Amino acid sequence: MADKNNEKRVYRARTEEGEPDPIDKHVGARLRLRRTLMGLSQTELAKAVGLTFQQVQKYESGANRISASRLYHISEALDVPVSFFFDDMPHKGLSGLSEDPAPPLAPPDAGREGLEMMRNYHRIGDETIRRGVYDLTKALAAKLNA
Repeated sequence: MADKNNEKRVYRARTEEGEPDPIDKHVGARLRLRRTLMGLSQTELAKAVGLTFQQVQKYESGANRISASRLYHISEALDVPVSFFFDDMPHKGLSGLSEDPAPPLAPPDAGREGLEMMRNYHRIGDETIRRGVYDLTKALAAKLNA
């Protein structure tokens, strides 16, 4: 692909500052979120997909890219569609990410209690009951913050 000056565009896996590509960081953050919500350690996930825990660490930080086939196997191990890893990603047309940061996946102060609450919520198998818990929590928060 060439730009207006007929120069070749070079895609780099890192920014000019040497940081990982923002997409790789986003995918890694989503990986960490799902793994944590499932209560899996990096070692447990690594064993499930034939990796070392160090590889999982690097994927989660965005330092290493995840190939399509590896992402597919990770999505199976974490019981989510591959698209989960790209959810909530800010877009700017077809040219890449916008400069606006995406909203946080979870409040920074959610802590262990918040993660445990989310994990337990997702363990409720009955969709009607799970929706009732969601509606109750939402109503309580609205009433207490009114």
